[in-house]
Amino acid sequence: MQELEPFYRWRDIYQSENDPSSPFYEREYSEFEFTNQVYNYVIHPQWDHFGSPTLYLKILFADYQEGFAVIELLGEWNDAIHNDVMFLKREVVDPLVDSGILKFILIGENILNFHSSDDSYYEEWFQDVEDGWIAAINFQEHILSEFRSANIDYYLNFGGELDTFNWRKFNPMQLYSEVQKVMTHRLG
Repeated sequence: MQELEPFYRWRDIYQSENDPSSPFYEREYSEFEFTNQVYNYVIHPQWDHFGSPTLYLKILFADYQEGFAVIELLGEWNDAIHNDVMFLKREVVDPLVDSGILKFILIGENILNFHSSDDSYYEEWFQDVEDGWIAAINFQEHILSEFRSANIDYYLNFGGELDTFNWRKFNPMQLYSEVQKVMTHRLG
């Protein structure tokens, strides 16, 4: 897992550690010290820790004029034991919403497991972005099944073309435009 880096092709146009509105502003990274881990596996030091012991992320891009952010996730999303959604909501989502982000693209192809608890933080997040949306792309089928079982599908949009989305071929604005088309069709 230590070789699994966050997507880096957009780093020439956005770096969360250089964004004053990012919760990771002025964070420093090492390319040599591997301190964070998921289970017993160390992970690449470019992933951001935000309070969860098993879930990490990277804000790949944020556009405050258009009001969207692209966030890549890694690890185990465990609401049952660690209340990961609380950490995600309080430490990452709330500061972004306060800065005008109302549309979230969550990339979940590196989420290994999901364990649910109650849906109150998802409901709160959903209400905070009333004029926006939360799109979950490329999550594995067993994760989506757990989302459905926990009724999180009421708050997160996934399924259909969002489950097999070739997002890496786009620049951030193109990705946003493509996901926006899907979301406008679904919510319209």
